Amino acid sequence: MSEEHRETGTGWPRPVEPERPSGPAGEPDPRPDAPDPDELSPLAPVEPAPEEDPAEREAVPESEPEPGAVAQPSRARRFSSAGLMIAVLLALLGFTLVVQLKTTSTDPTLAATREEDLVRISSDLDSRERRLRQDIEALEESQRQLRSGEQGRQAALEEATRRADELGILAGTLPAVGPGLEVRFSGPEKAVSSTRILDAVQELRGAGAEAMQIQGADGSAVRVIASTYFVDGADGALVVDGRRLTGPFTIMVIGDPATMRTALNIPGGVVASVRDAGGNVTSEDREVVEVSQLHAPIKLDHARPVS
Repeated sequence: MSEEHRETGTGWPRPVEPERPSGPAGEPDPRPDAPDPDELSPLAPVEPAPEEDPAEREAVPESEPEPGAVAQPSRARRFSSAGLMIAVLLALLGFTLVVQLKTTSTDPTLAATREEDLVRISSDLDSRERRLRQDIEALEESQRQLRSGEQGRQAALEEATRRADELGILAGTLPAVGPGLEVRFSGPEKAVSSTRILDAVQELRGAGAEAMQIQGADGSAVRVIASTYFVDGADGALVVDGRRLTGPFTIMVIGDPATMRTALNIPGGVVASVRDAGGNVTSEDREVVEVSQLHAPIKLDHARPVS
């Protein structure tokens, strides 16, 4: 065994240490590129790497993608959806126009009607619409009054009285006064038959007539209500509700004069049919028409109101 083996006591030679430059003990190496003495020792402690502050890590902004790369697909999808909706709306509009044009062009009634007749029909419809709107407003006002607390009872009494008056006028048990027409029928028996007089009464009712009576040449009159009937009598007379009237006949009717006059003068209507048969019909507007003839109350034997 060599001398080196004996010095270590392990039987192995002493490891060779790196040579240090000559100089006084404990002094650093004067060379500028000399390594740190502690780094040369394998037992030198290793300093842990400093941990990164979470606040600093959050403060670092993440890199955002370029706007053009992401926005282009969404904008394209948005444009495509808008284009699809516009195309659908245009298709529906075109379909509606085609259907409307076909309906208008294939209506034989409107195509054969004269312009002045269309004007009369339009005026009649406008008048009916105005009357319906007025009725709706009156009913809504009545409803508001009935719901208005303490005034409800008085309003209900007034409403009941008004309705009773209206029903009395319609039933012919109460006289009536208001604007309207005086319609006079004259001519041969065929021209002023019961059928044509009944047609005139129905046309006037359809045009909004509210009360009417018919009278003969001698001044005798009969109140016209829903149950009134007309029968041809002898020698050109007319039997109305069992009462005989002689011509010429005059109908006094309360309602809107313009609307009722338009209804009588429609093509192929009452005036046209009477004139075709050799008769004549004249109508005169009246600011005040009196319907004073009364009808006896009808006694109901079976019908009862539903409570």
